[in-house]
Amino acid sequence: MSRENSLSNKDFILKIPTQSTNLKIIRDFITDIANKAGFDNSASGDIALAVDEACTNVIKHAYRGGDDKEITVKVRYDSDKIIISISDSGKGFNSEPDDEAAVQNRLKKLQKGGLGIYLMKKSMDEVVFDKDDDAMNSVKMIKYLR
Repeated sequence: MSRENSLSNKDFILKIPTQSTNLKIIRDFITDIANKAGFDNSASGDIALAVDEACTNVIKHAYRGGDDKEITVKVRYDSDKIIISISDSGKGFNSEPDDEAAVQNRLKKLQKGGLGIYLMKKSMDEVVFDKDDDAMNSVKMIKYLR
């Protein structure tokens, strides 16, 4: 039995102002594409969580809460994976997550924040951070269709 996917080899782009009220729009955009691409609800939720964390980091840290900037979310679906790139022109940051012990300690103490990159790396199969010559920050996340 073969399955044809209408999203195969398609690109989707969402450019949206950096307002935290827009995070739901981003999550819905990602969830809809992931579901139609063949991911089950659990995997689609993981993908949306990773994207939400990345976009929240852009809003809070790269743009320091300013709502006059823009986030670009690009999604590409192939036959075996979804690739999501999020880019911004804000302030860069250290992309290394805390080690497992530091994360567990933060959770035990119920400390707020600091788990975004950890959650992104746990939710996705690959996460790569980059800053290009034009001072654009980007994170590329890949989730394979199982």
